[in-house]
Amino acid sequence: MDKTLIAKTLKTVKENSPKKNFKQSIDLVINLKGIDLKKTEQQINIFTTLHHDAGKKISVCAFVDSDLEKNAKEACDEVILADQFVKFKDKKEIKKLGNKHDYFVSQANIMSKVATVFGRVLGPKGKMPNPKLGGVLPPNANVKQLYEKLKKTVNLATKNEPTIKCMVGKEDSSEEEVVDNILTIYNSVIQKLPNEAQGIKSVILKLTMGPSFRVGEEPQKETAKAKPDTKKKETTAEPKKQPSKSEAKETAEKNQSKPKELKKEKPEQK
Repeated sequence: MDKTLIAKTLKTVKENSPKKNFKQSIDLVINLKGIDLKKTEQQINIFTTLHHDAGKKISVCAFVDSDLEKNAKEACDEVILADQFVKFKDKKEIKKLGNKHDYFVSQANIMSKVATVFGRVLGPKGKMPNPKLGGVLPPNANVKQLYEKLKKTVNLATKNEPTIKCMVGKEDSSEEEVVDNILTIYNSVIQKLPNEAQGIKSVILKLTMGPSFRVGEEPQKETAKAKPDTKKKETTAEPKKQPSKSEAKETAEKNQSKPKELKKEKPEQK
């Protein structure tokens, strides 16, 4: 996909979207074709780390022991120590925790305990600490560095429909950074498709509260302009069909005279 086309569409999106009193997110929608989501191997569910922060606020919870407690508390939004796991016997409490955070990380030597206590809920949600993301930490890990990496990480998933949706930046983000994020995501997706780029049906950009624009297609501005012209023609044609004041007066007088003539004729017949 060409950078110039992305930049041009991004400009169109910003120029044609209503202004709001908050910074809207720039959303990317990739529609796929030629895949069968019933087949596990054709489903997409991957994590991709972008070169630039997309501007999305994330929340990270760390399961750690005393070795990483201080380091984790300086970086993460919530820290749960291994000896506090007993508080999460109720499945509802684990569900609340799962909904509260975007990512979970764990100290490696207590990972088995994490799986036992939290795995039944966080597993199906896809939120268990992920070694591929660096979410399983050694006792001397730099948790702050991991947190910064997670801020630039996006989950690309088909989620029961042949479409991938994600945030790629904010309204005031640098155009160069947003374009780079879009290309990074696009290239990650096509690598997972059976027919690579041929499996892309369309790529769409939009602001949170704005209309959608397809990358590589001109917005239909001509159609939008045509509507006022049609209305003008209809407006100018209508007065010609309406009678003038003099014509209306003559018509009214004729209608009034007819009943009078009939009334005069009735006595003569008698």
